[in-house]
Formats: sequence, structure tokens, C-alpha cells
Amino acid sequence: MSSSDQPASLYAAREPIFPRRVKGRFRNLKWALLAVMLGIYYITPWIRWDRGPGMPDQAVLIDLANRRFFFFMIEIWPHEFYFVAGLLIMAGLGLFLFTSALGRVWCGYACPQTVWTDLYILVERWVEGDRNARLRLFNQKWNAHKARLRLTKWTLWLLIGLATGGAWVFYFTDAPTLLGNLLTGDAHPAAYTTIVLLTLTTFAFGGFAREQICIYACPWPRIQAAMMDEDTITVAYREWRGEPRGKLKKAVGTEEPLGDCIDCMACVNVCPMGIDIRNGQQLECITCALCIDACDEVMDKIGKPRGLIDYMALKDEAAERAGAHPKHIWKHIFRVRTMVYTVLWAGIGIGLVVALFMRSPFDVNVTPVRNPIYVMLSDGAIRNTYEMRLRNKQGGERDFVISVDGDPALVTTVEGKETTVVTVAADELGGTRLYVVAPAGSAPALAERTPLTIWIEDTESRSRVGIHTIFNGKGQ
Repeated sequence: MSSSDQPASLYAAREPIFPRRVKGRFRNLKWALLAVMLGIYYITPWIRWDRGPGMPDQAVLIDLANRRFFFFMIEIWPHEFYFVAGLLIMAGLGLFLFTSALGRVWCGYACPQTVWTDLYILVERWVEGDRNARLRLFNQKWNAHKARLRLTKWTLWLLIGLATGGAWVFYFTDAPTLLGNLLTGDAHPAAYTTIVLLTLTTFAFGGFAREQICIYACPWPRIQAAMMDEDTITVAYREWRGEPRGKLKKAVGTEEPLGDCIDCMACVNVCPMGIDIRNGQQLECITCALCIDACDEVMDKIGKPRGLIDYMALKDEAAERAGAHPKHIWKHIFRVRTMVYTVLWAGIGIGLVVALFMRSPFDVNVTPVRNPIYVMLSDGAIRNTYEMRLRNKQGGERDFVISVDGDPALVTTVEGKETTVVTVAADELGGTRLYVVAPAGSAPALAERTPLTIWIEDTESRSRVGIHTIFNGKGQ
């Protein structure tokens, strides 16, 4: 088969994208958010929070060894995972809400892939120069100068990736202790493995894959289509104003009316996704608005009004084309769809806060021993046994008083104690056996089943928890 008969390849090699530096209000907003989010990520594990003796003093800690999660004054136990589930649901609804109102604002400003890619591009620009310099370096043959610049850039990228992976593992154990162990080689192999994996993935995703992650690996560009409609605020090109395009010099002295777009390609050159927003809405667009800054800068230079590329609703673009006035931005944001998302999101948040402040400072579980269901003592009394587990979720040792609310004839004792007081250490789970005895001839002893409530009271906070159960008698 000749080469001319070969079928056309369906694979196109990736064309590297070298975004040009741009200044403007949206670029400044992205820099500010990048600094804040990276600062939070890297600094948070080092914030201390005093929880008392014997307790970790790291403000945010995912303590897998003891199966707990600490967030400043809040402590989440494994059986309280519904708090984490609620936060995940809120995060999903938040994405739906912001996408419905403002398009892919998450992708353009807060997505980790966007944040670290921006940081890597900043390093690349600092080492190799702006867009034209990077293009020339990419196309030139390898020499000592190119090798030096590339090695410098890659070294800085690896250091950022190392800091990223290192910060991540600090969330799972005491950060100062782990740092010392990492430097001396005494840390657990899982810590080194995690750091290496995150370093390499950050290096690859932020340095090389970049827009490929957003286009091919991330599912959100496909999901967003169901979240957006004609009222969604997104980045768009005012085609009615910009077309037909033409160079500024060609437009001077001609009778042909030209649009405001001078086809300078500034919007394309600054786009981190390498797309042309003038071609309409595209899956690749992350609505980072850098094209708006670039276009506004050009419009200022040629004396044209800003907003040729702008945040707008597609419905407004059609209205402007027909000569009508666009709707106010708040009317696009506050509509039935977004209000429903807001109510759901806020409702779950309020419910979690209420549940957080209403939860008991201790947990108790009481289980009747079923084999045997009761024991007849030598004096004819009937004894029931209950397995009790007390979890003290407070920062100090607590004494808990056990009492029974039911028939007055019932007598309560704790295994191995002369009192009904159980002491549980701070942040510990204590277990004991509880005996409830009905004297011979009493109503509970003669009845088959008697309703019973076992009360556990914290002697310091006076908090009480009641467990409803059954006292089993011999029956008549």
C-alpha cells in the first residue's frame, strides 16, 4: 500500500500553549486568590490550637491513627461522619449554584489544576521570558543556553511539587514532628511515597499536561452543560459589535464599515487553554476572563469602548444585537434556579451547624446481654446485665453518674464498683458492665418485660443522656 493510500491519522500531537502576560482587574483577582489559597494550603498544618494535655495541638488534623478529625475547636469522630458527608453535599451544591449563576468560575479561579498551572506558568515566564521568548526557545535546537533554562525551570517546578506533597502529608500527623522525621529519614514509608507521588503528579499536571487535564481528564466541562443556560453569566464575545474584523490601518480611509475587533489575536495569546473566544462557547473555556483584560487593554489603545469581550449572559448578547438593553446582572444571578440551589445549600449548612452545637459532649451505648437474658440470684432476685460503652469527647477526665428511671424497686450497680460513678479519661472510650437488680416478688421481677431508662450524667457539665431499654423478668 502506498503512502497516499494510508488512512488519515485520527491523532493530533499536542501543540504547546505559551500564554502571554496580561494585566487587568481579572488577572489581579486571580493573583490575589492564588496567593490566598496557596497560603491557606501551605500554612494551615502549622497553625497550633491548644486542646489540653494529651491532645494534639495542630489546628487542622486528620488523625487516621485514632480515627478523628480536628478542625480548630471542632472534633469529628468516626460515627459522626455525617458531618463530612454534609460538607461534601454542600460542595456539590455549591458547584451547581456557582456554575448556574457564573459559569465555570470554579475552574477559572479556584480549581487546584488552575492554581498550580498559574504558579508554574509564572515560574516559566520568570525563567524563560514572556510568550515570544518562550516560543523561540521551544523552536530552537538544544544547546547549553536552552538546557540551562530548562533545567532551572524544571528544578523550580520540582521544588514546588515537593512543597505541595510535603504540605499534604502534614495534614495527617503533627507537622513539626513529621518534618523532623522526614529530614532524619525516620518517617513512615507511606509519607515518603505520598510525597513522591504528589511531587511527580504536580510536576506533570502543572508543568506539562496543563489544559489537557481540563479537557480530557476532568468530567466537569461535560457536566457544566446541564448546569448552564441562557441566563448564566459567562465570558462571551460581542460578535454584533466586533464583526467584520479588520486591521486598524486597513480600516482608515475605507468606506467599508468594520467592527471594533482589529484581529490582533491578543485574546488568543493570553488564553491558557489556547482557544479563540470569538468562535463562541467552547468546552475548553474555563472562564478565567484573561481574554477580557487583554481585549480591554487593546480597546483602550485604539480609543474604543471596553467590553468587546466581557462577562455576559447569552440572552443579553442576543438582546443587544437586536438593539435592546441587557438585563441587570443581579437579575441573571437571582432567579428561580439559583435560588433553589441557594436554599438547599443554606439549609444543609444550617442543619450541620445546629447538629454540631446540639451534639452531646459524650456518647453512650448500652446493650442488654442476651445470653442469658436474666440471672436469678440466691435470694430470688432477678438481675439483668447491660454492656455499656462511654466515649468522653471532651478535653479532660470526666465522672459519669449512672441511674435508672423505671420501677422504684430496681437497684443499679456497676461491675467492680461500690458506687454508680464511672470515670473516663479525656478523649477515650470506656467500657463497663451495668447490673440492674429487681428484688424477689417485685413487679419487675414478676413481669416478663418492664420498660427501663438508663441515665448517664456528666457531673461537671450536667449533660444527661437517656437510653431506653427493657428489663427482663421471669414472668408469671
